[in-house]
Amino acid sequence: MRTLITRRTFVGGAAGAAGVAAFGGASFAQAKLPTSPVTLNIIDVAGNLALTQKAIENYRKAKPNVVSRIAFTKATAPELAGKIKAQQDAGRVDIDLVLTGTDALSAGIEQKLWVDLIPGHAGSLPKLDDIYLPAAAKMQALAKGQGVVVTYYPSGPLLEYMPDKVKTVPTTAEELLAYTKANPGRFLYARPANSGPGRTFIMGLPYILGDSNPQDPAKGWDKTWAYLKELGQNIEYYPSGTGAVMKELGEGSRDMTVSTTGWDINPRVLGVVPKEAKVAALKGFHWVADAHYMCIPKGLPEEKVAVLLDLMNFLLTKEQQAYTYDEGYFYPGPAVKGVTLDMAPSESQAAIKEFGRPEYEKWIAENPIEVPLQPEQMVVAFRMWDEQVGGAKRK
Repeated sequence: MRTLITRRTFVGGAAGAAGVAAFGGASFAQAKLPTSPVTLNIIDVAGNLALTQKAIENYRKAKPNVVSRIAFTKATAPELAGKIKAQQDAGRVDIDLVLTGTDALSAGIEQKLWVDLIPGHAGSLPKLDDIYLPAAAKMQALAKGQGVVVTYYPSGPLLEYMPDKVKTVPTTAEELLAYTKANPGRFLYARPANSGPGRTFIMGLPYILGDSNPQDPAKGWDKTWAYLKELGQNIEYYPSGTGAVMKELGEGSRDMTVSTTGWDINPRVLGVVPKEAKVAALKGFHWVADAHYMCIPKGLPEEKVAVLLDLMNFLLTKEQQAYTYDEGYFYPGPAVKGVTLDMAPSESQAAIKEFGRPEYEKWIAENPIEVPLQPEQMVVAFRMWDEQVGGAKRK
């Protein structure tokens, strides 16, 4: 979840009507929209509203006959599944749409919380394989039909550091470990179960270290778990979210952390981290892609589900996808083909021009892009990390 960082909201709205026109109404024969407007309650456990809130509000403006009001709330990923399960058990589900990363998506799949969207409602959605970028389509497969990708980025793992403090930048995993031993307490990362960079780091290490099966944390990560335990001896504690990590990096109480393209760019745009911070990639690294998903909890009235499917279509139009460039938070951001930076709001274009990094395009072209763990394996990895690595040092 994105915490401790605030942002500006983009101004504009012409794309709203254009987005509605782009997808029309023909694909909604199977989903009956309500005869009077409804209120939607949307909860975000991934920081996704930074990318999509403007587009969601465009939908409300474009369809006042369908939606009267949208309430937005935020929570942490680990607490979400229990909250939804309690509502479902009580027969009173008041969360309509969940915006989540792979963490809460996985927990919800494990506990059978989500509406089956594909194939259950495939007729009311676009043909996703036709519109998605190839890597976004791979991320969609991870959802097992229980969610729909709305944003995508190659993610990391990267190292982010302050060049005035770190004179010799680690280039290998061994050099990173040596750095932490020589500089105890100056490196940290957040708990993977609630941090995109944290989980990208632990999922990327098996590729860097040459583990036997990067997709099997229980049986194929022997080198990774040993490395993380040794690394942990030099880490003071593990913050609960990435925002706290970036705040410490920005304030100077830490000199280095793990990062992603978006978590590098956006905190510098917002002034949380100094502009002069630098990034590095470890030798042999593979990108571990990330995505945000739209999930619908079971237990909603049919007409609400119809509205949410309509909203999903709207958010997957090119016009609305252009907003997901944001200020680099999930760089690049769009999951749909053909969405270029020049289509984004001027604020997005200016931020990425000033704070983006030319090396990203080179690294994306030259290094493999892997999918994260399957949902059930991700749950295992989070549990093992909590039990074996950092559970006792969380803060």
